[in-house]
Amino acid sequence: MIPTDGRHARRRPPWPIAVGAGILAILLVAGIMYYASDRTKSRSGFSGDEIATTVPSEPAPRLEAPPTLENWPRWGVTHTQYSATNEPENVVEQARGVLGRVPLLQNQHIMGWGVGNPEPSPGQYNFRDLDRRMTFIASSRGLPVITLCCAPDWMKGGQAGRTDWSKNHTVAPDPEHFDDFAALAVRVAKQYPTVKHFMVWNEFKGFWDPTTNRWDAEGYTEMYNKVYRALKNVNKDIQVGGPYIAIETSMGGGPSEVSGPWGKVDQRTLEAIKYWIQHNEGADFIVIDGASMTTDKGNVPDDFAAQQKFSALTAWLRQESGDTPVWWAEWYNEPENSGWSEEKRTAVQAVTMMEFARSGVATALYWNPQQKDEGDCPGCLWAPKVGGEMPMAGLLSGFTKWFPAGVRLTDVQSSDPKVRAIGQERQVVMVNTSDKNVTATVDGKQVTLAPYEIRWAGRGTA
Repeated sequence: MIPTDGRHARRRPPWPIAVGAGILAILLVAGIMYYASDRTKSRSGFSGDEIATTVPSEPAPRLEAPPTLENWPRWGVTHTQYSATNEPENVVEQARGVLGRVPLLQNQHIMGWGVGNPEPSPGQYNFRDLDRRMTFIASSRGLPVITLCCAPDWMKGGQAGRTDWSKNHTVAPDPEHFDDFAALAVRVAKQYPTVKHFMVWNEFKGFWDPTTNRWDAEGYTEMYNKVYRALKNVNKDIQVGGPYIAIETSMGGGPSEVSGPWGKVDQRTLEAIKYWIQHNEGADFIVIDGASMTTDKGNVPDDFAAQQKFSALTAWLRQESGDTPVWWAEWYNEPENSGWSEEKRTAVQAVTMMEFARSGVATALYWNPQQKDEGDCPGCLWAPKVGGEMPMAGLLSGFTKWFPAGVRLTDVQSSDPKVRAIGQERQVVMVNTSDKNVTATVDGKQVTLAPYEIRWAGRGTA
C-alpha cells in the first residue's frame, strides 16, 4: 500500500513509498504538498505503475452501530497510512482499548492513507482495505467519519485498472468525471450505512490553477455540489462538509483580512473559502485544516502563543459562514526538527485543544502519525509494534470526556500566566507552558507543576 501522507508530511519526517516489487523506494518529501509543487502538476501523464487489484464481490461488513452519546464528542483521530489494522493482534487490542474507552470520532479516507484503490476500473470495486479499517472503527466504539479522497486514476486521465501512487494525491478528478466521483461516494455511503458524516476531498488537492495563480474554487465547488446532492439522495440524514482547504500563514506576503501576531493568512485561500460558502448548495459543516506555524518564521511569537491562530481563524469562519459548525480536519503545531520532548509536545497540543474549545470548534480531528516499525514515534497514540499508550492518547480521552461540543465553559483564574487552564462545571485542566517548575494559584488552589506538566483536577461533585 502506498502512503499518502498529505500536506502534513512537511511537518513530520516523510514516509518511504513502496510502489511495488522491484520499484525503488522514493520519498514523499515535504515539497510534494507545498503549493508550489501542486501548481506544476499535470492532470495527465499517469504511468500506472501498480496494477490495481479487484477482489471477488463480498457482502458489505456488518458493522456495529456507533454508540449513542448525549453530546457530540468534538474530538477524534484520523487513521493514516499505518494504524491499528497494521499491528500485531496484541497491539490491535491495546489500540482498540485506547481509542474506545471514551468514544470519539474516527476518520478514514477512501483511497490512500492505508487504503487501496476503491474502484480500479469503472464499476469494479475493491473495498477490502476500507472494510478492514471501518470494521476496526466500529469495534473500538468510534463514531465513523469518511473523507471522500482520493479518486481512481481513470477519473483523472490515468489508466483504468492501474494506480499511479506517485501522483494520485496531487490530482483532482477531471470535470467530466465529477459525476463518477459522486457515484463512487454513493457506493461508499451504501457500503457503510452507519457512517453519517462525510468530508469532501482533501486540501483542495489538484485544484490549484497555475495560469491564474489562485485556487480553482469554482471547480472544487462544482464537484462538491454533485457529491452533496448525491449523498443527500442516499439518506437525507447524512451530513456533508467542505471545502477541506489548508490555511497557511506567513509573516510576510501581501495584505490579508485575517491576521494577528501569529501571522497573516494567505488571502487567496480566504477568497476560495468565501466562494465555496457563497456557492455551495448546502453544507452541514465547514472543514479546514492548518498549522500554528507560519511558512517563513515557524511558531510566532512563541510555541504557545502561536496557538491563538486557531481561535482567530475559527471566529472568522463562523462569522463568514453564518455560524456553520467548524471542523478542523487536521491541525499541527510542531515545527519540523523541533527537538521537542514528548512532554512539551503534549503541552502544546493541550493548549491548542484549549483554543479549539474556547472558540467553539465543533470537531477537531488529530492526524495520528503512527509509523510502520518499532521505535521512536513522536505524537503517536500507542507505541508501534510493541504497544503501550502514549501521552497524546490520554489527552484526547480527557478532552473527549470533559470537553465535548456544547459543554459550558467556566472561568478558571491562574495567578501565573505561564499556567494555562480551562474548566467546566466538574473538571479543570491546567498546563505549565514553562520548562521550569511553576507554583501558582489555579481555580483558588495552590499547585506546583513540573515543566510542561498537564494536570486534571475535579471540581464540585466530580
